[in-house]
Amino acid sequence: MTRRKLLIGNWKMFKTATEARAFAADLNTESGAAQASVDLAVCPPFTAISALVEALPESVKVGAQNVYFEEQGAFTGEISPAMLVDAGVTLAIVGHSERRTLFGETDAAVGQKAVAAVKHGLTPVICVGENLAERDANQTAEVVARQTRAAIAGLSAEQVAASVVAYEPVWAIGSGRTPEPGDAEAVIDGIRKVISEDKGSTAADAVRILYGGSVKPENIAAFGAQPNIDGALVGGASLDASSFARMATALAGGN
Repeated sequence: MTRRKLLIGNWKMFKTATEARAFAADLNTESGAAQASVDLAVCPPFTAISALVEALPESVKVGAQNVYFEEQGAFTGEISPAMLVDAGVTLAIVGHSERRTLFGETDAAVGQKAVAAVKHGLTPVICVGENLAERDANQTAEVVARQTRAAIAGLSAEQVAASVVAYEPVWAIGSGRTPEPGDAEAVIDGIRKVISEDKGSTAADAVRILYGGSVKPENIAAFGAQPNIDGALVGGASLDASSFARMATALAGGN
């Protein structure tokens, strides 16, 4: 099955609404050709969502960096799927390593968030990945399989097929260190096999699985060339519109 490449920028806690508008203006002039063959999405802080929805072309999707699994209620500081949909968001990152490590999100909570996102028509971008201690203990496959299974447990095969999974080795995020493309491919091939075991081969063949962790214009093409890697979830290198456009071009097979 041919899966369309996908590039998602995760801005984390960077950029005001004013800065987001400037980014959108620059991206609109630089990424047009790549958009013909690569899907693009940007996940800004909540305060900049409306600015990007207004300023980006409809072909560039706007996502959220997090979502809560309850519809509404006394959950100070959280945001519901319905609120995100109302703001114009179409996808939501769930289970990013920073949410797991800094804010104590469990595998079970990530699964609840994925279900809530799908219920409201959002595409969940499910993040999985091992930390350095787990990698050094040769536990990568075990950890990633456990996280993947928990995240998709409450989803149907069809819902998993329409979701996105991002393999982000925690030790690579923001460190400047990356696994070899072949090593990332092996882990992502394992993720696809887990999905096939739990939800069937059709879902496993359809779901887009991205690589994330110190991705930049200089290395993204090597990851995207792997048969099971369908694009990238990018942090710091997505903050600059020119860098983001160059990565889109590289994924599309350009220079």
